Amino acid sequence: MDTTTTAPRAEVLRDRYRSRLPERLQELAGPVEGTVDLPLHIVWSGRTSYSLDRPKSRMTLYRTVLAEGLSEDLVALLHHRLLTEQWPVLRRLISPYIREAWEDVFPELLRTAPADTTAA
Repeated sequence: MDTTTTAPRAEVLRDRYRSRLPERLQELAGPVEGTVDLPLHIVWSGRTSYSLDRPKSRMTLYRTVLAEGLSEDLVALLHHRLLTEQWPVLRRLISPYIREAWEDVFPELLRTAPADTTAA
């Protein structure tokens, strides 16, 4: 693998995800129950509706919003308590660039993560 092309790409991706983050986790004030319908700019094909009352559906929603959502989407669709509760599993399902951006800015997420941080 050519590190001269992957290192800049990695930094671009980290910066892209970092630029979308709120200043504080408590700004994430999305719903905690019911159904969430994602807008077209987040999910442009396939499933668009997610139940927060079903753990697997909620995990998929959070994974999708973290990857594709804009700053305002993160605040409107994610809830800080649900994100923190799901983080130990969710961090293994998302891109390492997303995970690093969130954990660098919000070290409190690391306190909820398992000791093994090598998982992708």
